[in-house]
Amino acid sequence: MDRDKVGIALGGGAARGWAHIGVLRALEEAGLKVGIIAGTSIGSVVGGCYAAGKLDQLEQFVRVLTPRSVLRFLDLDLRGSGLMSGARLRRTLDQELAFINIEDLPTTFVAVATEFGSGREIWLNKGPLVNAIRASYALPGVFRPIQINGRWLMDGAFVNPVPVAVCRAYGASLVIAVNLHHTGMSRTALTPLEATANETTTERPQPQPQKKRRIPVLRNLRHQVFGKGNDDNAPGISRVLVEAFNVTQDRIARARLAGEPPDVTITPHLGTMGLFDFHKASFAIAEGYDATRRQLDEIARSARLLRN
Repeated sequence: MDRDKVGIALGGGAARGWAHIGVLRALEEAGLKVGIIAGTSIGSVVGGCYAAGKLDQLEQFVRVLTPRSVLRFLDLDLRGSGLMSGARLRRTLDQELAFINIEDLPTTFVAVATEFGSGREIWLNKGPLVNAIRASYALPGVFRPIQINGRWLMDGAFVNPVPVAVCRAYGASLVIAVNLHHTGMSRTALTPLEATANETTTERPQPQPQKKRRIPVLRNLRHQVFGKGNDDNAPGISRVLVEAFNVTQDRIARARLAGEPPDVTITPHLGTMGLFDFHKASFAIAEGYDATRRQLDEIARSARLLRN
């Protein structure tokens, strides 16, 4: 097919978004040229890098991430409108994408964001690429909103987690959607649960007053992000925010995909990967690659039907 008629909608999903790299690699290997890329949240990061010809650099960067190196990018900013300022992430993006404008890209690219206050779906298709990407992944409570042209923008997954409609609007005849929320079980299933007094969490006896120990900053930050390091292994603030958002995103994605179905849906099996497991890029990339390879026959059939 003419590459200008092939669009790919890269959905949100935090760390699971590294699977998009494997998806794009498999499509390239199969000789399928994508001409229209719409990305939401982490999908805009990978999609923007791909459109700018920087996918190799992104893959090299994410494959060497470790839990400790991920923490270095989480710059706490308790005085702002998010737990993290995002300044370190921006500097990292600027190293490869600074001074690149979306309209100058060889491939059509659109980042989806949500307008703060009105809830409008905003399609960012012009201007600095880094600003558009940052607005698309600005998860409320974690990152501060990004102001563009007088509008405060936040994560696009609140309105369009898998932006199939964007690809259609920009002229794509064949739309491939990448949905990162397939876990092998339905999130919509109702599960009755009876709680008894024996099953509820009770307060632990208070220990005798002792000299207060100072908790290392790195350990405390690790708990807040990954939910590890404390006695009861309770999730940290950032993880609670992202998991709550993930449930909402899953519901919205189901509704949007039902009303705006793609021609082909790729669903990498990432159920064992947590939303903050950014250090598991190799696993996610491999799953994205394998899931795409399994769908190549369906993609070919859809392309033939459209040509005819």
